[in-house]
Amino acid sequence: MIVDDSKLARIVAAKALTQLQPEWGKVEAGSAREALDVIDAQAVDIALIDFNMSETDGLELAAELRAMRPDMPIAIITANIQDEIIARAREVGAAFIAKPVTGEGLSGFLSGAALKLKTTRA
Repeated sequence: MIVDDSKLARIVAAKALTQLQPEWGKVEAGSAREALDVIDAQAVDIALIDFNMSETDGLELAAELRAMRPDMPIAIITANIQDEIIARAREVGAAFIAKPVTGEGLSGFLSGAALKLKTTRA
């Protein structure tokens, strides 16, 4: 699931995700509320969440998702590269990926996520 209030940012992230994992399905949400509705409605294995969103910041959503799905691989994506944000992402068990999202920036997170998903399903 890609959560970002910018449609263009969701397109860029989806393109990078498709390059690395073309067989993975993708769902998008334009807000935290929409993301929670998606999680309630369908199976979601990983979450890429923008930090700067209008109603709820990405770290708040990540913490909420972590409480609901303790093993879900979560990454915070943002152009706001500050030590405090990186530290807060780690506190909720989320990876940090700098924007713009690229295949190179996403590859380490997706490799770890794929391994984690394989292990939890085995």
